Amino acid sequence: MATNRVKQIHEFGQSIWLDFIDRKIMDSGELQKLIDEDGVRGITSNPAIFEKAISSSSDYDEDIKMLAKGDKSNEAIFYGLAVSDIQRAADLFKPVYEEEIRGADGYVSLEVSPFLALDTEGTIKQARELWKAVDRDNVMIKIPGTAPGLSAIQTAISEGININVTLLFGLDRYEAVTDAYISGLEARAAAGQPVDGIASVASFFLSRIDVMVDPILDEKGLPELKAQVAIASARKAYEIYKRVFSSERFAKLKELGAKPQRLLWASTSSKNPAIPDTKYVEELIGPDTVDTIPMETLVAFRDHGDAQSRLENDLDKATEILEKLKTAGIDIDEITQKLEDEGIDKFNKPYEKLLAAIETQKKSLETA
Repeated sequence: MATNRVKQIHEFGQSIWLDFIDRKIMDSGELQKLIDEDGVRGITSNPAIFEKAISSSSDYDEDIKMLAKGDKSNEAIFYGLAVSDIQRAADLFKPVYEEEIRGADGYVSLEVSPFLALDTEGTIKQARELWKAVDRDNVMIKIPGTAPGLSAIQTAISEGININVTLLFGLDRYEAVTDAYISGLEARAAAGQPVDGIASVASFFLSRIDVMVDPILDEKGLPELKAQVAIASARKAYEIYKRVFSSERFAKLKELGAKPQRLLWASTSSKNPAIPDTKYVEELIGPDTVDTIPMETLVAFRDHGDAQSRLENDLDKATEILEKLKTAGIDIDEITQKLEDEGIDKFNKPYEKLLAAIETQKKSLETA
């Protein structure tokens, strides 16, 4: 039998997670098949994924009907549905979580409300509630890596909550996130609490960077750099990762069993038809990283992907690409801040749509 190309990625030290969840994929046994045959090692979810799952099927109708009887808000109903799905998925991934190095993988992520992206205290409160509600060792609560999110990340880590930091686009912000993670671990260790059971990933978003930068490169007469800035940024982020987690500061925590906060590549489906559909996956395969991919990208990679370790290739070129942007007057920090602002909006809109869909289904079920 031919080697499964997706499964092969793990040989290079990278974990593939699926950026998708719904009840059908669990009820049909498809998710178990992806774990067994493709070596999928975790799941990420977001408001857009849940909106699609809930509004495009009748799979959730009975639960919506039942939850609506308790006079719950639409948001409370949503989290009732989501927590149930996340628990089921976490249980499916438990054998992965329990492998040789316990807690190295097998995580399922659930996001705090996108309405809280700029609300530190609200984020901390909901992260605690969701962590308690899901009640699984192999869940991660997703918190946006906004400036107000940094304190929330640090507090959550100090309380022993696994965190997936989402919506990262810029290198400075990424480094600030690693500091929040380490500071949280330090606070926990100082309080005499164990740090060996905590896991975290930092989700660095890729293709959206190129979507925004490429038209500017055309304007500046630099078309040869198109479809390269996101990958260059990711390679520089990996350099930061290696420096931070091999530092003396982290070494003290490592002695206590702390795990590095792995980089997770997100937004790895190609948003430009001119770019090969497996490009963002292929270019960033490398050790101690995670790549979360949508189903269509997974299927494409299974069909024609090329699994090789390329993450640390062309590091000098990555530096050169980012220097050329600076020389051309392209402010990458301004671009990544704009992407963060847009990213919040891109999660807010489907979340609003999701809550409206629950309201509609509640009413239709009441009259049915």
